[in-house]
Parts: sequence; structure tokens; C-alpha cells
Amino acid sequence: MNKNIEIEIELMSSSANVPSKKHESDIGYDISSAENIVIYSNEVTLVKTGIAISLPAQCAGFVLPRSGLSTKHKITLINSPGLIDPGYTGELLVPLINHSTEEYEIKIGDRIAQLVLINTNQVEFKIVDKMPDTERNSGGFGSTD
Repeated sequence: MNKNIEIEIELMSSSANVPSKKHESDIGYDISSAENIVIYSNEVTLVKTGIAISLPAQCAGFVLPRSGLSTKHKITLINSPGLIDPGYTGELLVPLINHSTEEYEIKIGDRIAQLVLINTNQVEFKIVDKMPDTERNSGGFGSTD
């Protein structure tokens, strides 16, 4: 049984949009630009979304790139994923970087990133003398190919 999580949102400008999904089965909620702005070649630009959210305790927000924007135009997030902690309630700003040789224009309402919410539980780290043996042990970086 799934329980909806209620997220408080403040629309900070008249051009702000509530994050939304295109398809019911989507995990990510599209985040839109609240401003017209140019992303210059090889530069990082903070794009305003015009929204602020309040996440409940034990809920993390991750801002991720949009695959179409990155593959078609080489525009992505410089800090992917960007983490939103429950205590942050300021405007969501999206740091986009333009990896192309051309400038790229973002318009109000353009989908620039996606928001994925993860419900977490607190953990407690327990110090041990030695990790237990497993089939994989310390094999990493392609060891399961």
C-alpha cells in the first residue's frame, strides 16, 4: 500500500510551475525554469525555478539532469545529483553547464531538470573489527561483469 507524501511548495514568482510528471509511471518530477536565460558555452549558470519546497523529515530530494537536454544539447547539471535536505526551504536553483560550443537559450517554462524524492530512515553506523566474507568481498569497479 503506497502512501502519498505531502510536500509543501511556495510559488515565489508568477512564472513558477509546480513540478510535474508527464507519465503516471515516471519517477522524476520535471522542474521548469522561471526565467528566460542564456547558458553560454562552457559556463555554469544558476537557473531560477521560482519554487521553494519543504521536505518532511527523512525525505531527501535529488535534482537530476534531463536526458533529452543533455543528449540533444549537451546541457546538464554540474553537481549531479544535487541533494535537497529537509532543512533547506529556499528557492531551488539549478546549476546548469553547457558542454557544447553554442550558447543555449532557456525560456520560462522549459523543463530543465527533474526532482526525485526518496524516503529515508536514519541509520546508525556500527564499528566492527572485520567485514564478513561475501561472494564479492572487496571486488568492485567491474568485478561483477
